[in-house]
Amino acid sequence: MDLMVLWIVVFLALSFDFINGFHDTANAIATAVSTRALKPRVAIMMAAVMNFVGAITFTGVAATIGKGVANPAELEHGVPIVIAALLAAITWNLITWWFGIPSSSSHALIGSLAGAVIGGAGMSAINSGGLMKIVQALILSPIIAFTAGFIIMWILKKIFAKSSPHQVNKGFRFGQIITAAFQSFSHGTNDAQKAMGIIVFALVASGVQSTMDVPLWVKISAATAMALGTSVGGWKIIKTMGTKIFKIEPINGFAADIGSAAVILTATMIHLPVSTTHVITSSILGVGSAKRFSAVKWGVAGRIGIAWVITIPFTVLMAMFFYWIIRLIFL
Repeated sequence: MDLMVLWIVVFLALSFDFINGFHDTANAIATAVSTRALKPRVAIMMAAVMNFVGAITFTGVAATIGKGVANPAELEHGVPIVIAALLAAITWNLITWWFGIPSSSSHALIGSLAGAVIGGAGMSAINSGGLMKIVQALILSPIIAFTAGFIIMWILKKIFAKSSPHQVNKGFRFGQIITAAFQSFSHGTNDAQKAMGIIVFALVASGVQSTMDVPLWVKISAATAMALGTSVGGWKIIKTMGTKIFKIEPINGFAADIGSAAVILTATMIHLPVSTTHVITSSILGVGSAKRFSAVKWGVAGRIGIAWVITIPFTVLMAMFFYWIIRLIFL
């Protein structure tokens, strides 16, 4: 029975990773698709491949997720807690995907895990120091990405101020193919590791292993699930990211991709989970502000911002509710 429950966790974690793949496909390719640098199908398949490569390259973020919120070895009902967290995170991702809102899968997962731990073991089980470190990274990374996007776009404007807009955009349209690939790679390095961390959390909580090391089968499974999800594509969110914030030209897309990918990859290197959705959206907003502040559709940005703010509180409550249901039925 215990083994079957553990496989349920693995299935749910990989399902979350799959959904994260199509939910966050827009993060990597929205700008390239909207400027016609890449055809949608080509962009999605390239993103899937680069997501897979990025996912199997690093494991530091997985360790942070696995032990940052709580110590799985000390939780009495660790596996049911993970199930509740994944059910809440998956539910939130599907709701926001349905309405085309680029909300954060990372916020959803962190909020859900914290809520499930609180519901199953109380506030005392939360690793406040580790959770605060994660939350700080989630808050600061979009600010850094906005600044990076603004600065890169400002520099490019100065360099190409006297050049023909047509020639500039023609050149940057090719450059976007490279930056979209870089963006997809960086997305895989950070986001796929979150599912890996959750699976390892469950493995430690159930006593199957005692360390936070990520087994090879977990790496390959998570990388494959995200790549398959990416291959499906999240068209609603691609439309929001690529067209509704401001009219993106190739030079803008290039700047946004470089700024956000650099922030995500830096966070991965220092083992910190960040919201790729927030980072990339913030970079696009920074680029749009550098181009012309009034060009940004701040009403759309405001609605996205509301989704950012409510994600963690809602998923905390949802995970507590799911844990209550699981406890009522099974425990």
